[in-house]
Amino acid sequence: MKKLLGLAVTIALIGSTIIFSLAAQAQPSLYLAYPPPNHETIADKIFLIGTASSQEEVLINGKSIARSKAGHFAPSFPLKIGDNVFEIRHQNEKLNIKVKRISTEPEFESKVAFAKNSLTPATNITRLPNELICFSAISPPNAEVKVKIEDQTIPLSLQTDLVELPANSAIFTNNQPTTKATTKTNQYQGCTSFTEIGNLGQPEFELSLLGETITQTAPGEIEIISPTELQVVEITAETGVTRTGPSTNYSRLTPLPKGVKASVTGTEGEWLRLDYGAWIKAEETKPIATNVPSTSLIRSIASRQLPGITEIVFPLQIAVPFSVKQGERTFTLTLYNTTAQTDTIRLDEDPVIKRLDWQQVTPTQIDYTFHLNNEQQWGYEVRYQGTSLVLSLRHPPQLSLQRNVPLIGVKILLDPGHGGKESGAKGPTGYPEKDINLLISTSLAKQLERLGATVDLTRTKDIDLALEDRVKMIDRSKPAIALSIHYNALPDDGDAMNTKGISTFWYHSQAHSLAVFLQNYLVNQLNRPSHGVYWNNLALTRPHTAPAVLLELGFMINPDEFEWITNPTEQTKLVNAIASGITEWFTSVENCCYRLDCKSNSESKSHSVFGA
Repeated sequence: MKKLLGLAVTIALIGSTIIFSLAAQAQPSLYLAYPPPNHETIADKIFLIGTASSQEEVLINGKSIARSKAGHFAPSFPLKIGDNVFEIRHQNEKLNIKVKRISTEPEFESKVAFAKNSLTPATNITRLPNELICFSAISPPNAEVKVKIEDQTIPLSLQTDLVELPANSAIFTNNQPTTKATTKTNQYQGCTSFTEIGNLGQPEFELSLLGETITQTAPGEIEIISPTELQVVEITAETGVTRTGPSTNYSRLTPLPKGVKASVTGTEGEWLRLDYGAWIKAEETKPIATNVPSTSLIRSIASRQLPGITEIVFPLQIAVPFSVKQGERTFTLTLYNTTAQTDTIRLDEDPVIKRLDWQQVTPTQIDYTFHLNNEQQWGYEVRYQGTSLVLSLRHPPQLSLQRNVPLIGVKILLDPGHGGKESGAKGPTGYPEKDINLLISTSLAKQLERLGATVDLTRTKDIDLALEDRVKMIDRSKPAIALSIHYNALPDDGDAMNTKGISTFWYHSQAHSLAVFLQNYLVNQLNRPSHGVYWNNLALTRPHTAPAVLLELGFMINPDEFEWITNPTEQTKLVNAIASGITEWFTSVENCCYRLDCKSNSESKSHSVFGA
């Protein structure tokens, strides 16, 4: 690890004592923080989080439970389908709580019937000729199932090897890289294709079992659309959210800015499939009165250096879809529906870019790969200026060489999670996460400012603040890094009594180094458990204008860790460790340029690139 001027960066303890809310110190004789009254869940177990005075035991349904030294508890109990009643007793006090477990098994109205809401297509769909269309249904075992549509009869077969994947949240409850899948039963599937253009109507499903045959019509219609008369749409949202499939369950892709045009090659309910493969909600677009495909040529490309950024301008005839991908020392911009007529690209010596290569991958797709001088990337923006696409790559921050204020020249944005009506997780005493998030963030801001940094906070009070507003603050502030401060909880089937530790979350690869460094630094410096480093698709990890990391600094719902979280001395150590870790990371990153010893990147000069 580099040391500033060859010396280790040392950060003294904050002089003032951190004082947490009195709610954290309150000791009600018996208090239940979770679950709320009449809670419903699909989990097969539930944890009861609360506290009571440390004198005498706490009984749940007549059995004594383990508690922390301060009297906090978080035991888990199995749940049967339907209502589950828990009686909590302490001294002369009693609480009753009811939890309802909802079944996820298919619902059948009779022995010979399809499961409720199991027929697909469940909504109207459009597809191209000869494109595979699949039908599915859930029915009792040993049934004969078929679908009739137009002049076709498609047999559906039982999928004996199909598995039901666990939810994404399972990785947090199991805390393992992989999770076990369970067999999905009674799923019947079959596929076909159609060549004729037109509306085929709703498929009719037929089920035969026990000498009885029933029919049921699928909710959705199927229409085959002409590939020569595709609807063209324009993105109307400021940032159009694109996904790998037609629902919010599918993964996000590079968002598209307002004004991008593309043809629609398929629909599924409210979702549109764009010609390069991404799906987007129809409400984020508007149709254009043309069926001419939105394609563009591209010729010369130019770059320019502005304060703090390098801009690369791609002149296009129309605003086409694009995607970005960051590698260790590469940044790739892909243009779709675009064909190159390129002979010349100008790219002078640059503090970020070493070289630019490009390739016409398909007749309508071009990859532009920027080879970078260093591994660490500091943020990017992609926007359309008219029909020209402008890519901005941020330059590294310039640090000072002053030992006591090593972060001069660095802007940091801190986001205290939740606030207002959004309380976040609650500890055993009912102390809300939003309060400790704000407390740690404001204390950390003061310490970072003592070290020379400029610090922006998304909130300084207990106010409602939407996720999109926090993201906009990051984009406006353009900090060197952005940290969102949180404390953790678990889904109902987690082990609240035994799950502890710090975890960090990142999304864009430019934030990976910071996430891993802070995770290791905090775990080692504070001697705390590690709950892992996660790639995660979160609103506060998705900003790309700066490396953005979300910190989960411990589990509010764990009785023992909650005592550490609310300990003023430990809070002070935590704040100092985060500030020290941030400083160490900046001084160790290879392409932070020190203002008094800033050398040219002439050793790795950029070159002009000439196309074939």
